[in-house]
Amino acid sequence: MLAGLPAIPVALSSSSVYPERTPDAFEAASRLGYDGVEVMVYTDPVSQSTEALERLVDYHQVPVLAVHAPSLLLTQLVWGREPWAKLIRAKEMAERLGAKAVVVHPPFRWQREYARGFEKGMEKIAEETGVTFAVENMFPIRAGTSEVSGYSPHWDPVGLDVPNVTLDLSHTAASASDAMAMANDLGGRLSHVHLADGSGVSSGPVPDEHLVPGRGKQPCAELLRGLDATGFRGVVVAEVNTRRAPTREARLADLAETLAFAREHLSQVPAR
Repeated sequence: MLAGLPAIPVALSSSSVYPERTPDAFEAASRLGYDGVEVMVYTDPVSQSTEALERLVDYHQVPVLAVHAPSLLLTQLVWGREPWAKLIRAKEMAERLGAKAVVVHPPFRWQREYARGFEKGMEKIAEETGVTFAVENMFPIRAGTSEVSGYSPHWDPVGLDVPNVTLDLSHTAASASDAMAMANDLGGRLSHVHLADGSGVSSGPVPDEHLVPGRGKQPCAELLRGLDATGFRGVVVAEVNTRRAPTREARLADLAETLAFAREHLSQVPAR
């Protein structure tokens, strides 16, 4: 981590300001006092440009602490079609920006070749860089009364042979998973946290809510309070959905509430 950061920094995901754009996330992080930003690489050209991000870091004096590789359905064409090439590009961006983590989703089921080599590939890429590649837990898709996994080898990285995992607390709600059991099972492989909440009862085929922590049913406070005791030295990232905020000030209020929640429940540890 950069000098002066707490042992467990709290970053703002640039996705948390959507439909605003990446520069707005840096402005919000600076204004509210976040320790840094996790850049979601998506269709916004600024999010794809290391040079543009370097200028935002310099202007706002807010570091990039993590890069979220373009793993979403809507980013299938961002940085080309080849999955490993995207991860290498994310690694290079993280290295240039001084970020220590790249978040990646498990492969989609139709990415058969990528899925077959995913676990070994994650191990290999971990050996080639100091950047942590943390595979994020996802969730099955509801189709009527049944559930279908859109991911391979699985939406749950706990059972995958990968060295580092991102635990997303909105996704645990969407998959009806026990977040604390997942954290305990992961042990030292838990290296990154996406802080959000979920009720697990959202309507529609994709029950992924990304609520402000404390507004759902996930053990957000319990998880945060226990992180330092486990030796966790990753980043906690606020990844909440503010799309329905009626004004920008309302959006900023949600992001400020999320930051206050994180800092209240994280153990108080000396700055590095």
